[in-house]
Amino acid sequence: MAGSDNDRRMATVSVADRLAIRSARERVIVDANSRNFRIFVVAGEHSGDALGGKLMEALNRRLHGRVRYLGVGGENMARQGLVSQFPLEDVAVMGPLSILPRLPRLIRRVYQTVEAGLSAQPDAVIIIDSPEFTHPIAKRIKKRLPYVPVIDYVSPSVWAWRPGRAKKMARYVDHLLALLPFEPEAHRRLGGPPTTYVGHPLIERLDWLNGLDETELAGRLGLDPGQPVLVVLPGSRTSEVSRLLEPFGKAVGLLAERGLQPQVIIPTVASVRGLVESGIAGWPVKPHLVSGEEDKFKAFKLAHAALAASGTVTLELAVTGTPMVVAYRVDGLAAQMRFLVKVHSVVLANLVLAENAFPELLQEDCEPVRLADAVELLLKETPERAAQLKALSRIPQKMLLVGQTPSEAAADVVVEILEG
Repeated sequence: MAGSDNDRRMATVSVADRLAIRSARERVIVDANSRNFRIFVVAGEHSGDALGGKLMEALNRRLHGRVRYLGVGGENMARQGLVSQFPLEDVAVMGPLSILPRLPRLIRRVYQTVEAGLSAQPDAVIIIDSPEFTHPIAKRIKKRLPYVPVIDYVSPSVWAWRPGRAKKMARYVDHLLALLPFEPEAHRRLGGPPTTYVGHPLIERLDWLNGLDETELAGRLGLDPGQPVLVVLPGSRTSEVSRLLEPFGKAVGLLAERGLQPQVIIPTVASVRGLVESGIAGWPVKPHLVSGEEDKFKAFKLAHAALAASGTVTLELAVTGTPMVVAYRVDGLAAQMRFLVKVHSVVLANLVLAENAFPELLQEDCEPVRLADAVELLLKETPERAAQLKALSRIPQKMLLVGQTPSEAAADVVVEILEG
């Protein structure tokens, strides 16, 4: 008679690992209220460190400090008690051109983190975003310690790209904490792991956003209250800015030629500010550059419209109530693979609404005349602008949780798994 799946899995596990598994199982039956928990938590970049810090803060409250953290993270997670195996900067790289030169170090860090996770004998493993770094770690720990639950905080975009990843994840992820409300159904449909919508971190900032005084920024920049404000967002990566800044600038020039004379604000990050400064030198409208989260969201609140690269910024604009035109260009190889995209839109705000409320101009459609035409409709009192404002008013309700923050909701799921 064939053995069970567990029997077959155990047959591949070493004696030392079996003893570790037995130890972990024995700890589970101890009263959860009478002992400390050990959680191995891994983030691969600074946005994950911010998420992890808030999650750990909520866990510390739920567990009354009865928890010890090991793993990989940055300053936010360290403030909540994480002992990181190495600095987050060792692995916090984005894009293939940045990864390739550091690939040997990244591989070493993956294996170092796996060994640290096995040695920690954790009650749970939490991986946070950065699937290229965190998922290989989770797979290897799960193979060696199959009874230790693995929790993934932030879903890869399996609903849009390479949907087969969902079913593969189910082999080594026990529970997924989703930031977007449509993701639990997507994973159910694709055969992914059990998934709970815990809310996007933007929700936790709504009170902060509402309290921002955008008139302070308007005064500092000397804006004319009689002229429309256009926020231009060409991206935060060098590749994005290189592809988008030129057509965005030409679109702004066309709007000026049409007599609209928008006042342009460009929020920037330090890594691309020099590229932006050189790129706007010849623009017919002199943009205002601002830095930092506070000024960025103040600019969103001032704006009549935004011309934005596709990405998380579309959700930021949505919760701020800013009408938008979204555009994007990728390299030729990626463009040839567009047929693999499985969703009706690449704009997160559209996916949350389950309708294409915000125009997206991609690849060959991302050209100055079409961009200017779409933005012009939002700088005037038009039916298109009214329709976007109505759609924007529905997004916070789609994303809100009842009675708790996203970090608290995520912590509740983790505690339930720990105590179960």
